[in-house]
Amino acid sequence: MTHMESKPQDVAEAARHARFGVLPKRIRLEDTVEELPATVPDPAKNTYSDDDWLIHNVV
Repeated sequence: MTHMESKPQDVAEAARHARFGVLPKRIRLEDTVEELPATVPDPAKNTYSDDDWLIHNVV
């Protein structure tokens, strides 16, 4: 076998190294997270009625 001939193992090894031999680029945390409010705040949701306890407990 001459120096120019390659074994099938060498070809497979070169293919694996070409595909997996380099780590991917780092991704910053700021690029992976997006913060959005879950819902639009409802101003009527937190209004308090003096008779609220009466409605929930007596009726």
